[in-house]
Amino acid sequence: MRIPGNSPRLTAACALAAYCLLAQAAAPAQAAAAFSVTATVETAPVSHSGDAADDPAIWVHPTDPSRSVVVGTDKKGALEVYDLTGARIQRISGDYGNNVDLRGDIVVSADDEAAGGNGAMHIYRIDAATRKLTHLKDVPTEVTAHGLCMYKSPTSGKLYAYPNSTSGRVEQWEIGVNGSTVSATSVRLFDAGSAVEGCYADETNGKLYLGEEDVGVWVYGAEPGAGTARTKLDSAGSGGHITADTEGITAAGNRLYVSSQGSNDFTAYDRASGSYLGRFSVANGGAADDCEDTDGIDATASPLGSAFPSGVFVCQDGSNSTPGTSGNQNFKLVPLQRITANLG
Repeated sequence: MRIPGNSPRLTAACALAAYCLLAQAAAPAQAAAAFSVTATVETAPVSHSGDAADDPAIWVHPTDPSRSVVVGTDKKGALEVYDLTGARIQRISGDYGNNVDLRGDIVVSADDEAAGGNGAMHIYRIDAATRKLTHLKDVPTEVTAHGLCMYKSPTSGKLYAYPNSTSGRVEQWEIGVNGSTVSATSVRLFDAGSAVEGCYADETNGKLYLGEEDVGVWVYGAEPGAGTARTKLDSAGSGGHITADTEGITAAGNRLYVSSQGSNDFTAYDRASGSYLGRFSVANGGAADDCEDTDGIDATASPLGSAFPSGVFVCQDGSNSTPGTSGNQNFKLVPLQRITANLG
């Protein structure tokens, strides 16, 4: 989610210029990024202008990792697939998905425009030969699906998706795919409080990380019987390291990453202990411009060929300018080792 301006929530609330200046002066200072990295690749701009691109998901090719792809949302009406050079290889029109995630060859987008505005999940399969998506089914949700992440249970082997809403409601769906037949059953529904969107479900520790935009990151259990017990990973605002909005959440290797939208950077945590490790930004480089006002992120530590030998970090860019392409929003690809080498 994004509200334009240097301080998104304050700017939206200000009715008078004088009040706005006073409120921004009273806001807590944003922490400076400890280091910056640059992207080596950026994707083709999405097809719609304005606040359109939102969330990426990385699919690792099962036999040739250099042929892996990034699936990205254009929430104004398309789901797009890019290769690792940033070239678009598929555009699916009519998908207004805000968030997207995948496990194996199953891709799910959360579309809050679908089902008459009540929200739905669009379920696809990606083909390893063509690297393109085939639509399987639409599943209306009880929440107005806005954010989404996926999880494959290491204990049961079952596949789950967690659509969530700007109302704070979160739902967990068990998804079964057999050929072109899809079954979907709602198995958990709870209220996280205020607006949520970014989430990440971690098969290595059974945790569900959920971003409450103005509050911070909560940690729930990922299994359907985990209930609503939660702890806080980090806070947005006083005493925390995140500047609202709390947006994308992902993990790669032994690191967890969160998009701190209000400070145009990213916080990093130890994946096992949850301890805060530092923050970084994606700055202008020779091949691509920076990532600003970022919504969704994704990362993998899997080697993806010579371009990304230690994996990749992908961030949505809210203002796509030169160097590189310019115009509509897009996604930037950063060799993961540029980040991990600075985190220790």
